[in-house]
Amino acid sequence: MDQLDCIVIGAGIVGLAVARALALQGREVVVLEKTKLIGSETSSHNSEVIHAGIYYAADSLKARFCVEGRKRLYLFMEEHGIEYKKCGKLIVATNEVQVAELASIQQRAERNGVDDLRLVERTELLEMEPALNAEAALLSPSTGILDSHGLMLAYQGDMEERGGAIAFGSSVDAMEAQDDGIVLTISGDTEMVLKAKTVVNSAGFSAPRLAANTSGLNPEHQPKAYYAKGNYFTLAGRVPFSKLIYPVPEKAGLGVHLTLDLGGQARFGPDVEWVDRPDYAVDPARGDSFYAAIRSYWPDLEEGSLQPSYAGIRPKLQAPGEPAHDFRIDGPSTHGVPGLVNLFGIESPGLTSSLAIGDYVAAQLRD
Repeated sequence: MDQLDCIVIGAGIVGLAVARALALQGREVVVLEKTKLIGSETSSHNSEVIHAGIYYAADSLKARFCVEGRKRLYLFMEEHGIEYKKCGKLIVATNEVQVAELASIQQRAERNGVDDLRLVERTELLEMEPALNAEAALLSPSTGILDSHGLMLAYQGDMEERGGAIAFGSSVDAMEAQDDGIVLTISGDTEMVLKAKTVVNSAGFSAPRLAANTSGLNPEHQPKAYYAKGNYFTLAGRVPFSKLIYPVPEKAGLGVHLTLDLGGQARFGPDVEWVDRPDYAVDPARGDSFYAAIRSYWPDLEEGSLQPSYAGIRPKLQAPGEPAHDFRIDGPSTHGVPGLVNLFGIESPGLTSSLAIGDYVAAQLRD
């Protein structure tokens, strides 16, 4: 059986960033994607926000990669002509208890290397965003929004310019670690068996399933997958805000926040709905709970103005009620299988972190 140099499983934004980084090293890269499009799952069902790196645990991969990735991402988008807007974000406190929490959020951000947050008091806040109801807020000027599809196309283009390719309609069902490479069983448009020197499992919420179907990988390196669905609702009508508006974070997520797309359309979400399997349908009834959450910081939101939009799936490594887990990137030094890297739990800030994750994975596979 002929042996390929490097296979990346999954053409989402992180898989493409990894493939690009490997191609820049001079590796011969083939990306296997089960659907007919790049980024058709998690990468196309998110807020398209460039995160600053504020909330994550100190010294975590999320904190490290988000801060590094965000800085590199702005430069990359400038160089490649990708549309973005550094609109900034306000983390708003609507009562005195939340105001006290802003200080700890700022301290955590500074530990992560985010040194541009600024506390905005109520008077200035109302001048900045007159429709906002808040006692105070943290302003994050380096938060922005971007064209995520344009970014993925740029990653794909850089990879293909260096000889890389994507095979669409190629679902990897199982892998077998052998002494001289990794054998992949593939279904889809063409059923086949391939062998590669190195394999990167960047299959998003399917990555744990694929790890569980990897012969030669110890079960302790096959984590269980959990799915946190996030539902989004769009605003019918004009939004009176110029910045992204986030409430003080809650346990399972960042709360029902307001984000903008590059066309100025406002959307609210995501909420947290734990599901047994990926499902993108939005139940209109879930919007009922959005109104109270949003009115805590925008009291003038009119009844009936929210419309169901879309949903995304966060690939979680923790069960409901458990503390948030870090990104998990298991390379040969972790699991002992030469040439294999598994990416687990790559949720937000995966988009922002994508360039940093790509280089990190490529470094683990460098000859």
